Amino acid sequence: MKNVFVMGADLGDGWASDNKDVPQKQPSSDIKEPNKHQLHFAKEKRRGKVVTIVKPFYLAKNDLQALVKMLKKKLGTGGTVKDNNLEFQGDIPDQVRKHLEALGYTFKK
Repeated sequence: MKNVFVMGADLGDGWASDNKDVPQKQPSSDIKEPNKHQLHFAKEKRRGKVVTIVKPFYLAKNDLQALVKMLKKKLGTGGTVKDNNLEFQGDIPDQVRKHLEALGYTFKK
């Protein structure tokens, strides 16, 4: 019986022997004004704790980092930026909405 797969063999027709050639999904790089955003909330439970997620933001990475830093200070909670989303510790959507609306951001109805 002949071995069909050989190390370094050409598998052809779009097949690859590893996943290093798979194109990575690029996040949207559109930059929008705060009043052009249509944000919404999501909640997740991680290790028994609730995380409030606000998404999607269309800002430069530096602006998003500055926004999360300012909100963390005002809210008195931890938070981070992941994939153009803001994540905050705790179930605090009302407080986050109040601060973001004061900055001019809009939310889906």
